Amino acid sequence: MKVLVVGGGGREHALVWKISQSPMVDKIYAVPGNAGIAEAAECIPVSADDTESILKLAVEKGIHLTVVGPEAPLVDGIVDIFTEKGLRIFGFNSMGARLEGSKVWAKEFMKRHGIPTGTFSVYDDPGAALEAVESHEPPFVIKADGLAAGKGVLIAESLGEAREAIEKVMVKKVFGDAGNRVVVEEYLTGDEISILAVFDGDSYRLLVPSQDHKRAYEGDKGPNTGGMGAYAPVPLVKSELAARIRKEIIEPTFAGMQDDKIAGVGVLYFGLIITADGPKVLEYNCRFGDPETQVILPLFEGDLFEVMYESTARHLERVSFSNSDKSTACIVIASGGYPGSYQKGYPIEGIEEASRRGCIVFHAGTTMKGGRVHTSGGRVLGVTAVAKTLQEALQKAYKGVDAIHFTDSFCRGDIGKRSLQTI
Repeated sequence: MKVLVVGGGGREHALVWKISQSPMVDKIYAVPGNAGIAEAAECIPVSADDTESILKLAVEKGIHLTVVGPEAPLVDGIVDIFTEKGLRIFGFNSMGARLEGSKVWAKEFMKRHGIPTGTFSVYDDPGAALEAVESHEPPFVIKADGLAAGKGVLIAESLGEAREAIEKVMVKKVFGDAGNRVVVEEYLTGDEISILAVFDGDSYRLLVPSQDHKRAYEGDKGPNTGGMGAYAPVPLVKSELAARIRKEIIEPTFAGMQDDKIAGVGVLYFGLIITADGPKVLEYNCRFGDPETQVILPLFEGDLFEVMYESTARHLERVSFSNSDKSTACIVIASGGYPGSYQKGYPIEGIEEASRRGCIVFHAGTTMKGGRVHTSGGRVLGVTAVAKTLQEALQKAYKGVDAIHFTDSFCRGDIGKRSLQTI
């Protein structure tokens, strides 16, 4: 079987890494890929947003399954186009992808189907949004309606910060048209967790719960990023809580999708917060999370290609699906300045040494130049380790991080620390 993976980040490297382990897979292509992905797949320099070229490539190469990593192609309808052409593709169609593509639409979906989430209001006029925040007490959560590369959620701890956030999103349009509307949402407190479910339109299976660290700096300070590290499983999610999440959130979500005739095939990401009142939904994503994928796939004990392939035929129930009882940790090494402006093109040393120390090094923003790996993005590498316990996995991952060097790099030194204190 031939597989085409769309994307070129850490998530896609983890997908290629896992898919390549399937005895059913003979060849993997990736567009555009990265330096790490190139070790297991043939990378072709086509943008992940260039649906026409990707479609042409899938036909020319005789691809049996296309797997879409990033959200933008899904929201733009790549699955709809492939399906119309009779090509097998794993990912939600444009209707299902609206759960991520529009924060407004997703919140209204939750409200319509009685899925617990924070109270919210929607504004398409910056003046009305400002008036709303000024009539309430902070903190606030202000979300750009559309896609913003994981950076469109702003926490405002004061009225001044709320005003700045609204101006940034709606007036200065730092996220472009994604900021035409905003959701002003209740600020919820509690532990955040991510649960990813594979869904084939009829049935679903759950991957291991994980916890991402979104803030750029230690102590959960600084701006939101695409993710600075993750670990799995989450000790907080014991059987009673897991059952409640299934009953109150996961099953009503999939039932709601079917009721609204937006059921499809793909991975739905539940971004949850465990409040004093129980679990609530912060957001949905219509694809594998990043960096959550780098910690949940090393724990998945099935054949990921088979899961995806059979899901596209609504046969998920036929496939073996199990998760390891071990723990994983992923530490993201980023370019200085991220998530703001940063320099690219620095050579990277020590990846092989990190691997010798027992880590899996997933490439996120890398490229090959002159036979050496160089930086090409904000999040550069995800150093992942598997061990019997979370503490051991974290220690192992940080030893891998210590082996890697490039100019102006940084990482958080407190990934998983809060969970260690509660175990």
